[in-house]
Amino acid sequence: MRALLCVKAQQLLSRGFIHPVRPSAAVRWRAAPSKLFCSSPPDGNNKPPSMLRHLTSKIKATGPIPVAEYMREVLTNPVKGYYVRNNMLGPEGDFITSPEISQIFGELIGVWIISEWMGAGQPKQLQLVELGPGKGSLASDVLRVFSQLQSVLGGASVSLHLVEVSPALSLLQAQNLTGNRSQEADAEDDPVYCRGETEAGLPVSWYRRLDDVPTEDGERLEGGVGGHRPREAGHAEVCRGAGSDPGLDIARADEKRDHVEVSAEGGVIVQQLARRIIEDGGAALIIDYGHNGTKTDTFRGFKGHQLHDVLASPGSADLTADVDFNYLRRMAGGGVACLGPVTQRTFLKNMGIDTRMQVLLRNCSDPSTRKQLISSYNMLTNPAKMGERFHFFSLLHPSRLAKPQKPEGLKLEKKKSPAPLPVAGFTELKFA
Repeated sequence: MRALLCVKAQQLLSRGFIHPVRPSAAVRWRAAPSKLFCSSPPDGNNKPPSMLRHLTSKIKATGPIPVAEYMREVLTNPVKGYYVRNNMLGPEGDFITSPEISQIFGELIGVWIISEWMGAGQPKQLQLVELGPGKGSLASDVLRVFSQLQSVLGGASVSLHLVEVSPALSLLQAQNLTGNRSQEADAEDDPVYCRGETEAGLPVSWYRRLDDVPTEDGERLEGGVGGHRPREAGHAEVCRGAGSDPGLDIARADEKRDHVEVSAEGGVIVQQLARRIIEDGGAALIIDYGHNGTKTDTFRGFKGHQLHDVLASPGSADLTADVDFNYLRRMAGGGVACLGPVTQRTFLKNMGIDTRMQVLLRNCSDPSTRKQLISSYNMLTNPAKMGERFHFFSLLHPSRLAKPQKPEGLKLEKKKSPAPLPVAGFTELKFA
């Protein structure tokens, strides 16, 4: 079965990428047209109180607030939140993510999704869910791979579901994924606040919460790309013993750190993903910078691609913290199989990024484009850059890794029982 996956993965890599190289993020950066229907930024005529004044009033009225609540207000307050008001991605923003650096990243994620879909038995429905879709670049690259591998997907029904709290980013996502083929929901309380379809006719839906994404029969691939989804971190001293609240289960009896940083909301989201995978099948791929339960205080701000004081001018900069993947593994529970974390460099190389680069460079004669390709490859894989700062972590249904049962009774099995297909990205793929 390992050889079978290798052949299939090689076919996907060789057949899936026959399009020209996408221009760099700096070239593609542009404002979204005002005619889009999905969302609109808050009206600037009636300016609400500043975030600083809002927080000051809140603390005076109710007392000190946890770090998690501070982050929640600063990032996602519906009127003055950083994510709500700003288009923060790209060279002209405050930070940039892997899908914006190179289309190769999204292409390899698309191959991973198809590989897992095949490993799950090629169900008839494929529901893609992305948390924090940025400008829609990752989804766009994945869907382009899907369109070029229609013969592999066969008649599978594909739908795209985006969980996004930022009106500014949902505008860009709608433009990049659907053009003018999207519109707002009629009712304000509709969990789907925007609907549209891609040029190929695939349905796209927008939600503000993962809970609002409907459960459908068939395979579900859910994931988040670090760097542009709201993250919340709480700081707490080590407490011995664990509670049922994800925010309280922060330390184990053998914990050696005297300071533990945990995202209670991250634990809840992982529990939601695990529950859906257990009940309906599917897989989750979580991509973010983080650690495996070794770091302490990583709370920081970013503005203009530089570190920024987390308390200075709240609402004007991104706030973030490293993901504790060991904590996420514990929150997922024993009902799902957890793989990773592995570094971004390891995952992309296992997925065949070197093979993909060789093909692109061999077919590219323009010096500036070749320079861009090499630069983006270096940014994604260099250990000193994003290669070892970002990690990949996956949740799978246990049946995905289970060995087939041997037949019982008098019938003798002449052939060895096949091993389960290795999970792409977490296992090195061999190419003939």
